[in-house]
Amino acid sequence: MDAADRPYDVLVAGGGNAALTAAITAAERGAKVLVAEAAPKAMRGGNSRHTRNLRTAHEAPTDVLTESYLVEEYLDDLIRVTGGKTNEHLARITIEESAQMPAWMHERGVRFQRALGGTLSLGRTNPFFLGGGKALMNAYYRTAERLGVDVIYDAEVTGLEIEDGHFTAARLRHRGFETRIEARAFIAAAGGFQANLDWMEEAWGPGARNFIIRGTPYAKGTVLRLLLDEGFEAVSEADQCHAIALDARGPKFDGGISTRLDAVPFSIVVNREAERFYDEGEDFWPKRYAIWGRLVAKQPDQIAYAIIDAKAEDLFLPPLYPPMRAETIEGLAEALGLDPAKLRATVDAYNAACMADGPFDTTIHDGRATSGLTPDKTNWARPINRPPFIGFPLRPGITFTYLGVKVTEDAAAVIGGKPASNIYAAGEIMAGNVLGQGYLAGIGMTIGSVFGRRAGQGAARHAGN
Repeated sequence: MDAADRPYDVLVAGGGNAALTAAITAAERGAKVLVAEAAPKAMRGGNSRHTRNLRTAHEAPTDVLTESYLVEEYLDDLIRVTGGKTNEHLARITIEESAQMPAWMHERGVRFQRALGGTLSLGRTNPFFLGGGKALMNAYYRTAERLGVDVIYDAEVTGLEIEDGHFTAARLRHRGFETRIEARAFIAAAGGFQANLDWMEEAWGPGARNFIIRGTPYAKGTVLRLLLDEGFEAVSEADQCHAIALDARGPKFDGGISTRLDAVPFSIVVNREAERFYDEGEDFWPKRYAIWGRLVAKQPDQIAYAIIDAKAEDLFLPPLYPPMRAETIEGLAEALGLDPAKLRATVDAYNAACMADGPFDTTIHDGRATSGLTPDKTNWARPINRPPFIGFPLRPGITFTYLGVKVTEDAAAVIGGKPASNIYAAGEIMAGNVLGQGYLAGIGMTIGSVFGRRAGQGAARHAGN
């Protein structure tokens, strides 16, 4: 297919959830759409390949969600984890429209599994995709094909022709060759810049070279940089991102969900000096797991270690890599490369500070706290005293960056204080409008879905006019 020879109404840069949601929406409204995916076909889908769920508001139980999760509670959760660094108008749009997304996705081939119980604590808030992110993306690509959407792979956008905020064409590098694509509207849905380690180092300093990039190696921020260089307004900061603590032994890129470690709430976490540095039991894991990447990133050598004992081993999802084990704390310290005496002192101080007040209960904030430590652990604090003792090395795992382009409620990118006439943005490239900092499990997919639809609607409307 020679895309340069075909007239297009809408060009979509990106190949993940936001991009395909936008492409499908525009095509359903009669637009002729081209999707330019930088990855090869086998790697298509961006970070969405690794996702499992999205967070949705609902007023009553459904076939895939329990109880209810009302808009105001969802918004309160978001404001709390972002510390108020969110555009509340766009956040409310995201949350209110999230309730529509499971049905919309189902109508386009996506299937969900029944609500999950267990340690994730997400059965009330997040429907899970049957087959995971790859199944989600395969369903979208099948739907897009049925609607006549054209897709080119190995196609990186390298230039944008924009005059006075109006898009006319894009330059693409497609399998080593340069081509030019004209379209009546452009949708930027090509993700963040987390796989661009030079840009990450600009934001974080040399320590960024120790970060692990959880998702696609193709998210290098090329489209974002082009838009910012054109004068489009930025949101959030270059060092803000969805960053979790994951297994330090994981691959540098594309490890996805498999290398995440969920042991933190039931552990103590120490740095290379064998010292604790944050409250491991601050809140339920889905509301706090995304702060731990930044916490570890601030530690010496960007490394930390989660320490548990035999009592806690069955309380979280099994890890991909086997943990370090020893019959003594000193033996575990040696296996992890820590000072045995220092780790022993830290564990002893923690154990002595644990107050056995009430039952240990992972389903609630059980209030079992320490007393007299800096910092104290405020929930799920039990002595680490039953061998074998178990440890995991942790590194910052970057999912996506928050620096992006400012958008209106219609997903139009903003330049010079005004919405561009035919340029829209969806997904990670604009998520910083809603996520100034912090994270809620599944909300990235929600932002991409809601604003993908809005971008597709706006682009099709402009093309039709």
